[in-house]
Amino acid sequence: MQVWPGQAYPLGATYDGAGTNFAVFTEAAHRVELCLLDDDGSETAVELRETDAFVRHAYLPGVMPGQRYGFRAHGPYAPERGLRCNSAKLLLDPYARAISGSVTWGEEVYGYHFGAPEKRNDLDSAPHMMTSVVVNPYFDWGDDRRPRTEYHHTVIYEAHVKGLTMRHPGLPEELRGTYAALAHPAIIEHLTELGVTALELMPVHQFVNDHRLADMGLSNYWGYNTIGFFAPHNAYASWGDRGQQVLEFKSAVRALHDAGIEVILDVVYNHTAEGNHLGPTLSFKGLDNPSYYRLTDDPRYYMDTTGTGNSLLMRSPHVLQLIMDSLRYWVTEMHVDGFRFDLAATLARQFHEVDRLSSFFDLVQQDPVVSQVKLIAEPWDVGEGGYQVGNFPPLWTEWNGKYRDTVRDLWRGEPRTLAEFASRLTGSSDLYQDDGRRPLASINFVTCHDGFTMRDLVSYNEKHNDANGEDNRDGESHNRSWNCGAEGETDDPGVTALRFRQMRNLIATLMLSQGVPMLSHGDEFARTQGGNNNAYCQDNEVSWVPWPSGADGDEGDGDGGVFGDLLEFTRAMVWLRKDHPVFRRRRFFHGRPVEGTHDELSDIAWFTPEGREMVQRDWDSSQAGALSVFLNGNAISEPGPRGERISDASFLLMVNASAQPLEFVVPVNHGPQWQMVVDTGREDAVPVDGPKVAAGERVELVDRSLVVFRRPA
Repeated sequence: MQVWPGQAYPLGATYDGAGTNFAVFTEAAHRVELCLLDDDGSETAVELRETDAFVRHAYLPGVMPGQRYGFRAHGPYAPERGLRCNSAKLLLDPYARAISGSVTWGEEVYGYHFGAPEKRNDLDSAPHMMTSVVVNPYFDWGDDRRPRTEYHHTVIYEAHVKGLTMRHPGLPEELRGTYAALAHPAIIEHLTELGVTALELMPVHQFVNDHRLADMGLSNYWGYNTIGFFAPHNAYASWGDRGQQVLEFKSAVRALHDAGIEVILDVVYNHTAEGNHLGPTLSFKGLDNPSYYRLTDDPRYYMDTTGTGNSLLMRSPHVLQLIMDSLRYWVTEMHVDGFRFDLAATLARQFHEVDRLSSFFDLVQQDPVVSQVKLIAEPWDVGEGGYQVGNFPPLWTEWNGKYRDTVRDLWRGEPRTLAEFASRLTGSSDLYQDDGRRPLASINFVTCHDGFTMRDLVSYNEKHNDANGEDNRDGESHNRSWNCGAEGETDDPGVTALRFRQMRNLIATLMLSQGVPMLSHGDEFARTQGGNNNAYCQDNEVSWVPWPSGADGDEGDGDGGVFGDLLEFTRAMVWLRKDHPVFRRRRFFHGRPVEGTHDELSDIAWFTPEGREMVQRDWDSSQAGALSVFLNGNAISEPGPRGERISDASFLLMVNASAQPLEFVVPVNHGPQWQMVVDTGREDAVPVDGPKVAAGERVELVDRSLVVFRRPA
């Protein structure tokens, strides 16, 4: 076999049409072998003799796409110094563009013996390992164009590749659960009719099913256990795992873009699947443990602010390069439109503290590629001081956990929530205004993959996670949920009707709030997980979306009964938001008349149910659970894209979160006549020609309901 010197950059395996350049960083290893693997299990080893700045490299003519490979790092195995090189372990390329196979769990993939953790394990891991794959980078993108949807027009739909598509009756069985399914017309039609503009995919970076879960007969379904930051997860590919997963993912992105839907990836750059000192040796740990991971004062052990066993060393230039190269790769080569960063507070930890100006954020800010896509933070981790909602730099948006908590509290009847609810409804200026951000910095959500589904939120007081095998100890115990009078499924028509109303209240609140709304997949169908609020290991019908009967003309498994109209209601609320800029303002409300709009009324006004403007004692009342809010469509301060003035209809929202029916008085001096467009307390919650009311007239709202009136522009 010919071996040429090759180049130190780019890292990974780079195919150029005639051969492949291999490059891998390690400062810890004395010698690195590139191992080419044949289908019969044989292995051809090539020593990477050329070294530049601790990058070992070689070019191999004739090595083509589909070739499986790995590395063996010869060097010190000295855990007391943080070094864990072991040439008996076949290692994945940290820059692998595709990964084949899966880990077969056994003592062979660990660097120590199970009975003697202090003793080095020299069992060969190759027969039990997944392998890196050389890929062909060439793909016909045609006239693919990024939708580049602005945040104020964005509606995010969080989904799992397999969970969204596995039970859709209109999909061929061989495509269900795959990237190809995302590109199927049945899925795209549902998303476009719903009004979705961005599909936020739960992790699609190659991940590992944990040893512990495999032994329990479970799996890491969610995928927050990354081992390959450049490789699409191979189990979601219908065509094969020798690079076909890359082509299939690109094809899905192209199809979604053609429908005007952006693709946002949920990415996990805070830790890897190698766990703590008792975890397996799969890649980074064996190549250069102290360069990749945060170690404690005793370098045998790992610092862990993620709850997964390890945390990447964010002050290491090699880790920062890895992350930035990965982000740029997914934008430039895979054409994705943004990222949601899991446990993003960990990315800011340079030492122990969370630093808004850490190296990672500096790099993102100045990067000409990454800074131009959507950047969404999950603004917390499990470390001390890790809850950082409202504290990310101006370029970033954030999952607003305070929005979720406040909206849940209001509708379940918690006292003293009205004032904070008003702040969340209007874009959370208390969190974002001081640092120059706008309402669109707030990604609003009521439910997501983590926690109860929306149906379970109104059906369970307690979590029911027994299927996870941890005696119901896992998962959040304080869910801010309310079962409406019965725990779990019930035939009581009163309870069921209240639950339906509560779901409509939550969806309506989400779509009428300033900020960027995010729906969790299946909530529009009233999806249930049977009270499991931590279904991370449930790769089965507990987690898969049950599409309603009749989806794409076939019989499905969803609940088309009492909750059957929820899909239509959700669509109506999304499109009400899309049609009216007053619900998706780019600037915060002023609380006064807006200069230049020729309207003497304030851009927003708050009223008690009796129709008088709210004063401080009304906000402070512990039992207050009802209000009206006037949104002035003639007082939108931000201009349109060509500098034109934006005007809209005005709206009056009446919120009755109390347990009793209440009479509301339509405020005077804010419009002579109004027409009802939404009433969550009615069977036809979005009436075609709703009743009209006049200023000063009384309107009765049933308990726990929301009504929207429209005043023509």
